[in-house]
This record gives sequence, C-alpha cells and structure tokens, in this order.
Amino acid sequence: MSRHLAPTLDSATASQLELAFDDNRLASQLYGDFDQHLALLEQRLSIAATPRGNHVMLKGGASGVDQARRVLESLYGQLEDGQSLAISDVDAMIRMIETEDSQLSLPTLEKKGRVRMAQIATRKATVVARSPAQDGYMRAMERSELVFGTGPAGTGKTYLAVAYAASLLERGDINRIVLSRPAVEAGERLGFLPGDMKDKVDPYLRPLYDALHDMMRPEHVERCIQTGIIEVAPLAFMRGRTLANAVVILDEAQNTTSMQMKMFLTRLGEGSKMIVTGDPTQIDLPPGQKSGLVEALGLLDGVEGVHISRFTDRDVVRHAMVARIVRAYEAATAAKTALRT
Repeated sequence: MSRHLAPTLDSATASQLELAFDDNRLASQLYGDFDQHLALLEQRLSIAATPRGNHVMLKGGASGVDQARRVLESLYGQLEDGQSLAISDVDAMIRMIETEDSQLSLPTLEKKGRVRMAQIATRKATVVARSPAQDGYMRAMERSELVFGTGPAGTGKTYLAVAYAASLLERGDINRIVLSRPAVEAGERLGFLPGDMKDKVDPYLRPLYDALHDMMRPEHVERCIQTGIIEVAPLAFMRGRTLANAVVILDEAQNTTSMQMKMFLTRLGEGSKMIVTGDPTQIDLPPGQKSGLVEALGLLDGVEGVHISRFTDRDVVRHAMVARIVRAYEAATAAKTALRT
C-alpha cells in the first residue's frame, strides 16, 4: 500500500509529491537496481524522482508528477500481488498511463487510478500486456471468435496468440491447438523436404514452438504434439476440414492468397476461436498477387464477432532497436512511394 505525503502545487504547471510505501523490500524492487526504474521515469516524464528509504519525492510538471505517481502505485500493486518487475514493465506502464491520458474513454483502463493490464496465465508463466495495443489485443481474444493482429515485428502478435491458446488448453476450455503458417519459401510444396509432415514444416513454425515452450513444460508440449492435442497443419493441408473446440492460429498471414485466406477462415467450427497474425508491409508473394490478409482486413472490418488489432512501431516490445529499425524502413518506403507519385 502507498500513501501520499505533503503534496505541494507550486503553480498550474509545477508540482511536488512525496509517496510512501509500506513495505521497504517491495519499495526497493520498485526503484530497481541502482534506482534504474526511477531513472526511466525521470527521462520519460521529465520529472525528478528522489528516493529516501521507502519514500519517493516527485518533482516536476503537474502532469508528469501525476503520471509518475500512477505508474509507481500501479507497479507497487503488481509487486504486492507477487509479480516480478523489470525495466520493460516500467516502460510498459508508462506507455499505458500516457495512453490513458490521451484517450479519455479507453475502456480497459481505470481512469486516474491503478492500471490493471490484461494478463494471460499458464502454469509455467504469466504474460502481462506491455503496451496499450497489447492490452486491447489480449482482451479481444477473450471476447471475439476471430481476431486479426497486424503490425511490425516485435509487437508480440504471435507470442500472445500462442500464450492465449496455451492458457485455454490448460483450463480445459478447448480440446486442441492448431498452428498453421504459409510456407511461401517452398511454394507450399513441402514434399522435397526430409522427414514426416512435422519435420517438413518445423522451420516455418519455429516461432510458434518457441512461444509454446515459454508457456508450457517442454515434455507437455511434446506429449500434446504426439497425441494431436497440438497440431501442426500447413495451410495447404487445411482444405476440407472443420475445426471445432480449438484455437486455430494462422501466422505470417500476409503471405496467404485471397483463396487461401477464405479457405482458412471458413474452417471455423463450433466452440473455436481463430487468431490471424501478419505484417502487411512484409508480403513475400509473387509480384501482382494480392495478399489474402490485406483483402480480409478490408472485407471483415466491422463484421460482428471479428476484431482487428493494429500494432505500430510504438508497440514494439522486443527491443528498443527493433522499433528504430521498423521506423527507418517505414520512412524509406514512404519516401519511395512519394517519389513514384
């Protein structure tokens, strides 16, 4: 529990506020090693944060001080709930608070109070939303039967989809997980690769396997694959099936054709959910061939039961450098487009 001590408003634009936290041990975790969490607050919110034991003095602009208070109180609440805290969690909370202030009606946040970010929990790990877009995406997977997650690499689209599927499987809400991905590099003709079907498509589905192993024990993953509870299904082999009581994930969907996308979406059966992820700026189809993902986003926007989550470079959580790389490529693409017009 935190307490506010001696708040002082110097003017409409300047403020100082002293916070006190009841647990010294948790307060130390809140500040971070060498107070690095407070240093990030200072940098991002243009305030000064001075710790003294379990007290923190915040000084700066009134808006920045209030945002810093909400960040610290929300993170302290997570620590009280037994969650760990890393610098990336602090960055995520700052983003959530900033979005809360810029979007006054954002429904998933508690205005001016403790922010409760969406979570996905399995026996092995708990994943907490690290950006406003992730928060909306995770909540949409609970509410909607068909969810599209589009945007650049590093935003967590695929990872969160697999985590959500794993959580439903562990809870017994579904009977199986189906993982699919177009193998564009092999022209969907996988016969020349060695091994059985799983061996043939493993290179294309490795990101999905990696996420599964983060959420479930390796031996459990392997047992589920062997028994068909977790199924690897190349997109070309999905035709004619109806998938019931399952979470079906289509990754790299920007590389599907219009026909493939329609075929995939119409596999949805009773008690199932579909999650389609992809980056419309990374299409590897032959020139002139329209992406099934791009077409579906236009056709299905606004359809009941369908939710589209669009991520941007601001939502990249993999590494700060990834966001800068994405922005550089987007700027180059925009410049080429401008020259052509």
